[in-house]
Amino acid sequence: MTISFPNQSRSYDATRCAVHFWGYDSAMERSFFISRDALKRIEPGLQFEEAAILRAFDSNCALIYAIAAKVYSRGPRGSYDIVAADV
Repeated sequence: MTISFPNQSRSYDATRCAVHFWGYDSAMERSFFISRDALKRIEPGLQFEEAAILRAFDSNCALIYAIAAKVYSRGPRGSYDIVAADV
């Protein structure tokens, strides 16, 4: 299973306290969420405010995409959650 992240769109989902982004396996779109706690492990000084969380995602997207690919390789799901233990 190969996943790519050509779409730079992302949004903050306040209900899930996570950044939502999308990957693609061929023509299939896959939904990913990275929790703010996972982002805090990547960027320890992170403030839990929407703008700061999105900046942290943008600053670390290459690492986040690599982690997302590992999570995706674990098998098919409706959506993929990246939690602190994955970082």
